[in-house]
Amino acid sequence: MTIRTARPDRVQHFRPRMHCLKKLEAMMVEMQSGVKGSEQKLNVTTIPHVITGKDIIAWITNKMKSTTEESQAFGTMLVAYGYIYPLENHKKLVMCNDTSLYRFQTPYFWPTQKWVAEDSDYAIYLAKRNIRKKGMLEPYEQAHYNHLHEWLNHKWDFIVMQATEQYKAGKERKKPDRVVFDCQERAYWIVNKPPRHTHSAMDCGPERLIDPNSDEKITFDTYRRMNLFYQQAIMRSKVKSSVSLGALVKYITTYKNHDPFLAPCLPSNPWHTDNDTYWTMNMRQVEVPTKMRVERWSFSLFELLSDLRGRDDFKIFLKKEFSGENMAFWEAAEELKWGTASSMTSKAETIFKTFLAPGAPRWINIDGRTMGLTVKGLDHPHRYVLEAAQTHVFLLMKKDTFFRYLKSPVYKEIQKKALNPEPHNFSPAQLEQNAQNRSPGIHPIILWQQDESEKAKAAIASAPVDVKAMMSKIDRK
Repeated sequence: MTIRTARPDRVQHFRPRMHCLKKLEAMMVEMQSGVKGSEQKLNVTTIPHVITGKDIIAWITNKMKSTTEESQAFGTMLVAYGYIYPLENHKKLVMCNDTSLYRFQTPYFWPTQKWVAEDSDYAIYLAKRNIRKKGMLEPYEQAHYNHLHEWLNHKWDFIVMQATEQYKAGKERKKPDRVVFDCQERAYWIVNKPPRHTHSAMDCGPERLIDPNSDEKITFDTYRRMNLFYQQAIMRSKVKSSVSLGALVKYITTYKNHDPFLAPCLPSNPWHTDNDTYWTMNMRQVEVPTKMRVERWSFSLFELLSDLRGRDDFKIFLKKEFSGENMAFWEAAEELKWGTASSMTSKAETIFKTFLAPGAPRWINIDGRTMGLTVKGLDHPHRYVLEAAQTHVFLLMKKDTFFRYLKSPVYKEIQKKALNPEPHNFSPAQLEQNAQNRSPGIHPIILWQQDESEKAKAAIASAPVDVKAMMSKIDRK
C-alpha cells in the first residue's frame, strides 16, 4: 500500500452507513479480545493469530443470543465489509461454519479510515502481484490490470517503479509477515475493487453536492424562510396520535388478507410454483372474478375504479340507474390526463360538447364555481384542466352512488358468483415439472391491442344517443 499523509474527505461517501460501521467496529474490538487466535499452518508457512469460522460464529451466537444461521449471516457481513478476511478462499467473502481459517483485519484497512481506493494504488498493487506471480493473475485482476494500463498509460513507468520497490521491500520481511500482509492487502482490494458484475458491500449511491456539516453562514433570507415555515407549522391542523394510530390499525386490518407478503396468494403464487392460474383468474376479461377481488371493491371507490373488471361492473349498475354520465366524465378526464399531447385539444373539445356545454347530451351536475373555472380553463387545455371537476364528480359518486352500488343486486349477484379457488399443494416433482413446462405468457403488445379494442367498444356503447333520430326511426317503422 502506498502511504498517504493527507486523508481525503470521504465523510460524504460513508455518511449513510457511518453509524452502522461504528457499531461493527465496537463489536470487532470486543470480538478481538473474546476470540483467541492460535498459530496455524497455511501450506508450509506458520501464520500467527489465526481463528476459525466456527469459533467466530460460536462467539457471535453467545454474545448476541442468536441462532447459528443469524450468526453466520452477521459473520458474512463482517467479512464483506473487510473486518475479517479469509486466508484460504479469497474469492468468496463469506463466513463458513467450519474450520476455515480467518484473521482480523488491521484497523488501518477498516472502512471508517476513509481511504479512497484510488486507481493508481490499485494499479501499483496489481503490478506488484504481476511481478510476484510472473504474469499469472486472476482473470478479473487481469481485466482490471489491462484497463488500468490503458487508462494510466501516462504514468505507468512510475507505477511499475513503485511496484518494484514495494516488491523488494516485501522480500526483506519474514515469510509469515509477508504472507499475512499479502492476505491483508488482497482482502482490502477485493472488498473495494471487486470482480466485475459482482455485488460489493461498499457500493453506495452518488455523492452529495452539498455537505450538511459544512460551516455555511445563515443569511437573513434563510431566517425569514425558517420563520415562515414554523408559522405555517403552528397553524397546521393537528391530529391526535390515538386517532392516527387507530386509522393505521383499521387500514392494516382491512388490507392484511390482501397483502401478498402477509397472506398467501390463491390458488398459488405463480412466482414460486410456475403456475399461472392466479394471473389467469385475475385478468380483466374474466367473466367471473375471484372472491378476494370482489371483496376488495367494497373497500373504497378508488379500489373499485382501479380494477378495470370492477369498473365494468360499476358501469352496469349505473346504466340500470340511468346515471352513467358522471362515470363517463371521470373516464374522459382520465384519458385526457394520461393521453398523448397531440390529441389533448380534440379530447378537451369533445368533453366540453358532451358533458359541459349548455344542452349537452350527457350534461353533468356540478356547482357553478367549479363549472366556471373548468370552462374557462378549456380555452387553453392542458392535462389537469379538468382536475377540479373530476374531483367534484368523484366525491359525488363516493358519497352516494358507491354505497347504493354495494347494496344493489348487481354487486350481491357478483358476490354470489365469485370464485373461491382451493390452494394448490404441489409436490417437489410437480414443481420441477411446472418449471420445465413454463409458458412464456401473453405478449404485452397483444394485451395492449386487446385493451384498445375493448376501449373502442366501450366508447361506442357509451356514446350519446340522439333521441330525435331514434324517435323518427321508430315512427317510420
